[in-house]
Amino acid sequence: MFATMPLTTALFVNRFVNIPMIPVQPLFDRLAGIPDMERGSKRLVVVLGQLGDFDSIEYAQALVSKLPQLAVVGVKVQLFGIGSEASAERFASFTGFPLQQLIADASPELHDSLGLESGLQFPGGPWPGFLLMCAGVGSPGTLREVLRGYTGDRSAAQIFEDDEWVEAFPLPRFRGALFRRAGGAGFQRPFELATKRLRNMNEVLRNWRTYVPCDDYITQRGATLLLDVDDSVIYCHRDQSLLGYSATMECPLSFLDAVLSGG
Repeated sequence: MFATMPLTTALFVNRFVNIPMIPVQPLFDRLAGIPDMERGSKRLVVVLGQLGDFDSIEYAQALVSKLPQLAVVGVKVQLFGIGSEASAERFASFTGFPLQQLIADASPELHDSLGLESGLQFPGGPWPGFLLMCAGVGSPGTLREVLRGYTGDRSAAQIFEDDEWVEAFPLPRFRGALFRRAGGAGFQRPFELATKRLRNMNEVLRNWRTYVPCDDYITQRGATLLLDVDDSVIYCHRDQSLLGYSATMECPLSFLDAVLSGG
């Protein structure tokens, strides 16, 4: 049994922490200039790609529901993303994430300093690489995650309440109770996540130049770091793909469970 422990440990760690480790000093240097984000408290730092990236919006929406609990246990939260002041304002308004905890950079200088994935790059601009990533090329797990949005997931939480109005063009407006007919309640039903993503996509496409002032960085991936009071890294995830902002997409914020429970 003991002979297998290193392998077992490696498998556990690699599920939650992407290797190689992110060089964090550039992040500490950036946080030093932000009030309340200096050493001495636990901090959740999320480096997003474009603010118009569907991952960015979906991640922020998930975080919003956890912000009160994080505040209670003393975890400060800071988001960085690629965009403009107008991008940040629109992003905050749509997702509900606090604008004062969001910084928009015009280019991925922070991402580059942290060695994050830039995505597929080809001559002729960013779009060929981005479209190939959408098809799963150079973007491991993307197609599986897209499919999960349509098939449902009993290990994931329900998204829409029965009495909630759901609007996602080109679908007609309907009550969330319709998803109950598709499979029940208390878990992510078939087409439920896909509908949420369709709604997010509509928001971005209708306001593309606000969210994405420059197309050059649409393939850029991000990262998540949970820092302890002494600047040690409790958790680190380096995004490798589209729709891959967490190691556990069925419950993307499960890495916060220990700290929220006082661990």
